[in-house]
Amino acid sequence: MAGRIVLLLACLFTLPYAQADLSAQKRELIQALFPKATVIEDKRSDFPVYPVYQLQELLGYAYESVDLSRLQGFAGKPISMLIGLDTRGRFTGVTVLKHHEPVFLHGLGEAPLFEFVDQYAGHSLREQIIVDTSNSGRSGRDTQGNIVHFDGVSKATVSVLIINDTVLSSALKVARNKLEGFTQAPPTRARPDFFQALGWQALVERGYLGHWKISAEAVEQALGRPLADYPHAPQPEPGEPFIELYFGYINAPMVGRNLLGDEGYRRLISKAGDNAQILAVMSRGAFSHLSEDFVPASTPDRLGMVQNNLSVTLRDLNMFDQAIGFRADGMPAFGRETLFRIGGNAGFNPGASATLKLNIELARNHLMVDRTTLDIPVAFHPDLFETVEVAPLPEKTRQPVWVGLWHQRWWQISLLVLGLVVLTVFFTRQKTLRRHPKLVHRFRWGFLFFTLFFIGFYAQGQLSVVNIYTLLLAVWDGFTLDVFLLDPILFILWTYTFITLFIWGRGLFCGWLCPFGALQEIAAWLGEKLKFRQIRIPERWHRRLILLKYPILLGLVGSAFCSLTLAERLAEVEPFKTSITLLFVRYWPFVAYAVGLLVIGMFIHKFYCRYLCPLGAGLAVLGRLRLFNWLERVELCGNPCQHCKNACGINAIRKDGRVDYDECIQCLECVVILRDEDACVDKRLEQKKRAKQANILATDAG
Repeated sequence: MAGRIVLLLACLFTLPYAQADLSAQKRELIQALFPKATVIEDKRSDFPVYPVYQLQELLGYAYESVDLSRLQGFAGKPISMLIGLDTRGRFTGVTVLKHHEPVFLHGLGEAPLFEFVDQYAGHSLREQIIVDTSNSGRSGRDTQGNIVHFDGVSKATVSVLIINDTVLSSALKVARNKLEGFTQAPPTRARPDFFQALGWQALVERGYLGHWKISAEAVEQALGRPLADYPHAPQPEPGEPFIELYFGYINAPMVGRNLLGDEGYRRLISKAGDNAQILAVMSRGAFSHLSEDFVPASTPDRLGMVQNNLSVTLRDLNMFDQAIGFRADGMPAFGRETLFRIGGNAGFNPGASATLKLNIELARNHLMVDRTTLDIPVAFHPDLFETVEVAPLPEKTRQPVWVGLWHQRWWQISLLVLGLVVLTVFFTRQKTLRRHPKLVHRFRWGFLFFTLFFIGFYAQGQLSVVNIYTLLLAVWDGFTLDVFLLDPILFILWTYTFITLFIWGRGLFCGWLCPFGALQEIAAWLGEKLKFRQIRIPERWHRRLILLKYPILLGLVGSAFCSLTLAERLAEVEPFKTSITLLFVRYWPFVAYAVGLLVIGMFIHKFYCRYLCPLGAGLAVLGRLRLFNWLERVELCGNPCQHCKNACGINAIRKDGRVDYDECIQCLECVVILRDEDACVDKRLEQKKRAKQANILATDAG
């Protein structure tokens, strides 16, 4: 007893010295992560963690995420978090220290961010954490296996996925370095030269394919109830298993070439990538390893994998086609066949033992659901593998976050690319199409609605000046493309806009692909229909006001290098977040500002675009490098004809007839007028001249 008292007094006297480099605020935050802590040591010099003790017992480690993971957030800066991990690999909590995510700072508020990170407390690295971004209703539900669904944040998908990747990858580094039971077996890989032509039965008998069968009785024992208690449960026939599974490591030529054939094997590896690890899973019986509502190219909820007490991600490759399919000799028929990409933060060692987790959910009624998880041992024949001398770090080999995002949004990407192809064809064929003014007008309005409702409201593809200074900061701090690939819609739009700037100038984006610009077009049309008085700014004032957006741009970019927080606040000069991202559901001053700009646009055509938009200013600067002045002009344009200038709502045509490409949104109105035999003065004079010549010829002939 006396020894314990002496030890306690020693801890109390040494505590201030042990925490000398800890600020009071950080000590308080770590204490909140470990409420029982009596000693919090300094950050270790060999590995950046703070050991936390209760007397002499190690409770775990606290660490700052930026010391172990520098994954950039949506604003181009890492999200700094303080994370607690106990000795069993469980999260004691996550605290956000600093971030620059615009959607949380100046949009949704920080409460949803804090609620999201609060979900980690109590969960383990041994669980497979899936952030729900599909509004499927499965958020926050634990299936009693190794799969845990976290509630994502609507309109902040990229940010929460970055946070999840940062938390898991950094925690894995701490676990591998400091915690017992998380060390890896010697790394292995498939032997590329090990192959013999074998049929299905030989592959199974030699252990190259795994085989597992479970009876209905075993499932009833695991559930504690007979299957008859579940009205919608699959009922196997007498002698039929509840489920029978076969699985194999496709990367091993002995397995992949025999199952897929040489051509199918080469095609699959080529499509999936040389670094992809692929697991084939086939099932038959009353129950399947995939649920009825399983979405191809997603993560299965019935099947998971664990290796070395860490969750391993399985994601459907969805690559079966005419060339890629199972065709081994003697292969039986299966109910479901799947090719999974194996990966995740923990990586995967194919030569080491692992466990497949089969999650079974059966409903007794509409209120009560019973769940159980069956463990399926995975240990392939050692002849398939060879030892690798140096194991790459998991964060170097795992699939980047953006790859999964592109897979999830494949149909949005496809529709956007199709729309951009159509728009490109329309612009390249404009000399032919402008002869049909009704067609041009209908196409323009149709595309504006596509831009507003699909690109803007649904796909959240509103480009912003924030993206410009994020790029500049990334170049300044060390450029990486990964942060820009996190949002496929924005990446594709920026790539297309950047390329077309050098062909047609800034007008293609501003006039056709900007959702807020489309909203302003609709506001202007509504103002005309309501017979609001349309105000035209006098020429001399117009020429001065269009310069206003350039100092706004310079101020925003300059402030980003001084204070990113200040730049994010100043970026609210753009109403895009309020109107397009948040659909006007925001604190009233922001809504009043955005609505006010639209109301002004009902009287002054596209007021914001013309005079205030810093994004338009940045695009106009780059647009000066365009290759073509492609809008056709004729001799009478501006001298004396002013018809196109008067018809140009954005006032991008000068009095002398020249087009001001820095301001032009390329609505093609002037191009249509120029080809209109009744509207264009030049065409009308040509008609009169031809008619006069025809009369002279007719008179001479008479």
